[in-house]
Amino acid sequence: MSFESELSQGKLCIPECTICKKIVWPPVKFCNHCFGTVSLKKGDFKGKIIEFSRENEEYFCLVEFENTIRVMAKILQIPKIDQIVKISKCGIVNGNYFFYVH
Repeated sequence: MSFESELSQGKLCIPECTICKKIVWPPVKFCNHCFGTVSLKKGDFKGKIIEFSRENEEYFCLVEFENTIRVMAKILQIPKIDQIVKISKCGIVNGNYFFYVH
C-alpha cells in the first residue's frame, strides 16, 4: 500500500512515522526526522482553508490538514478563510494529484 496507490483509488491517507509519529510530507518511505518507517493513516480528515482564489467561476483553495500538509483543491461553493472542509474527491490524472473539498 503506497500513498499514490491509495490516492489513485480516491482515498487520502496521511503518511506518518511509526517511530516518532511525525507527519511526513511529501510522502516517502522513511521519516526525514528519525529515518523510521512511514505508514499511512486512513481516515476522513478535516482540513482548514488557508487561502483561496477565483478564476472565472471556479474557486481554488489552499487547505491544511493535520497542521502540516497543504494541498491545492477545488471547491464548488464560495470558500471562506478558516472554513473546515473534507476531501470529497481526489485522485491522480496524468501523473498529477487532484483534490476537491466540500
